[in-house]
Amino acid sequence: MDAGKLKAVTSSEAAGDFDILVIAVPTPLTKNLTPDLFFIETVTREFAPHIKRGQFISLESTTYPGTTEEVMLPILEKSGLKVEKDFFLAHSPERVDPGNAVYSTKNTTKVVGGVGPESIEVAMAFYSQTISEMVPVSSAKAAELVKVFENTFRAVNIALVNEMTYLCDRMDLNVWEVLDAAFTKPFGIMPFYPGPGVGGHCIPLDPHYLEWKAKEVNFTTRFISLAGETNRRMPEFVLTKMNRILNEQGIALSRAKVLALGASYKKDVNDCRESPAITVMQLIKKSGTDLCYHDPYVPDISPYSNLDMKSVPLTPETIKAQDVIIILTAHSDIDYDALCANAKCVFDTRNATKNVKDKSNIILL
Repeated sequence: MDAGKLKAVTSSEAAGDFDILVIAVPTPLTKNLTPDLFFIETVTREFAPHIKRGQFISLESTTYPGTTEEVMLPILEKSGLKVEKDFFLAHSPERVDPGNAVYSTKNTTKVVGGVGPESIEVAMAFYSQTISEMVPVSSAKAAELVKVFENTFRAVNIALVNEMTYLCDRMDLNVWEVLDAAFTKPFGIMPFYPGPGVGGHCIPLDPHYLEWKAKEVNFTTRFISLAGETNRRMPEFVLTKMNRILNEQGIALSRAKVLALGASYKKDVNDCRESPAITVMQLIKKSGTDLCYHDPYVPDISPYSNLDMKSVPLTPETIKAQDVIIILTAHSDIDYDALCANAKCVFDTRNATKNVKDKSNIILL
């Protein structure tokens, strides 16, 4: 920034000053679980009057197959410029795993698909300057489907282990023991684990983009629909099981004191987008429970929910005062041995207490 090589601008008119425009805006869902392309359409309309010849435009937002060509391209060509002749357009979906210390932007394989051969060539020339390995595909539509499939793959497999959690609960089996044993097989299987739900800006949302688009070609994506339904049921299942735990202690949920550990959607990050931990807390609070929470990465959850709560210190006194500690996010820097030593009861939805020696007061999801 001191050298003037990085700066922020607030006017769309600046679009014409650059050779390359990379668009990475949110792609949320409506209340009816249909795609909301407001941000993509808005930014494209704002840029369109200012694009110039020779410019390369790349959409990185996760979206349904066809967005780049069917939604963005007609808006951009209203400028009078023609794609593949005057400007170049591609889709190259982002791949990011927050908190991953091994894979960064540079060493994560990058998929790219253009609206034509010239656009693919320009896209490859641009991204290969900073990313180690590129994977070109035949079209922008193919690149869009690649990313949606990646997230759908995860959603379906997480739903499978979540359904196994329901079954193991009925059969009085430890789902974590079953899964850990199954994942020792050296071939034909991949580790996925259950939890209080799915979160982040990808898995809970993106499969529904494909589900919606499939209806356009008269195709029903049954796995995607069932996976979404299964994963969305997890917060209610967590609440039901916690109510059962409290009943066994002779405590009504409405009179219980509960501390929720973790608010972010995954460990060691402060990202609360679509966090199942917050959904569970909302359900607990709605039951009249005396609820507090601790998260070293999220000091205040009011910006992300209707809960006006701030993180409380995780002191022995606070822990001892609770009827149940419910672990919703397995942050690495929590002393789980000390937590369990001071707690009356720990309800662990993430198997964060796997290495705690004394498990007498621990109940797993």
